[in-house]
Amino acid sequence: MSLRRILVVSLGNPGELRNTYHSAGHMVLEALQRTLGREQPPFAPARIGKASALASIGARYSLLQSPAVMNVSGPWVARAYREHLSERGLAPSEVGFVLVHDDLEEELGVVKIRDWKRSHRGHNGIKSVNGALQADPAGKWARVSIGIGRPDARDKRSVSDFVLSKVPRHERGVLEGSGSRGLFDALAELERKWGGTNSRL
Repeated sequence: MSLRRILVVSLGNPGELRNTYHSAGHMVLEALQRTLGREQPPFAPARIGKASALASIGARYSLLQSPAVMNVSGPWVARAYREHLSERGLAPSEVGFVLVHDDLEEELGVVKIRDWKRSHRGHNGIKSVNGALQADPAGKWARVSIGIGRPDARDKRSVSDFVLSKVPRHERGVLEGSGSRGLFDALAELERKWGGTNSRL
């Protein structure tokens, strides 16, 4: 079966932690929606995976922001994926799934496509998703990482304080600009690799 839709899910944190480095995936996904223009509706609240989440459902892309706390986001992501297939009558082979997340190992705004099976490198959000969602071999799977840089100190406490700190306006601008363009290019590359989309669900 050919690819009919691409489901893109960003990881982050809700509430007061939404504007922190750990939520860079959410920021970049929102900027991507604006980059796509009229073909991609604005984000709006929706009941998905038994929780209230922000969603933008367009002709090719379904963009979802995980409403769960980063470290336990896996169960919601798994429910949202299965629900998306079931409600639209899609087989795993017809859906490309892309997980968007922050990356401490890359400079701010640098976007990279990662193999789904690549090590989570201590990222608890990815670890949670891997534990809850078993990638169907018939499907198309990828991760896209968003670079946030990292503090000079490498101890666990310093890293934790950094990822949970608020993103300054200038750096948010870099994420929204370079990050959204990089994600746009990454999705185009994945779509070419996976065979394109031919549906307007």
